[in-house]
Amino acid sequence: MKIKLSRHAKRRARLYGIPKTALFSILENAELSEGKHEIVKAVEGFKFPLKIVVNVESDIITVITNYPMKKERKQ
Repeated sequence: MKIKLSRHAKRRARLYGIPKTALFSILENAELSEGKHEIVKAVEGFKFPLKIVVNVESDIITVITNYPMKKERKQ
């Protein structure tokens, strides 16, 4: 699968100091089907877990946005 970052995702990663390698390693290990997905994953070096929103279309994963979550997630 090919992984692309939207311009917004690139800017968020730069703003919050999220390395692209961390994003790619999370997405390569995730089993994603077609459609939109939200991934919340704790990453070493960040106080809060990272939230990554992606869209999967015909073998292309497009990262829409990514940021560290500031609040706990209610489920």
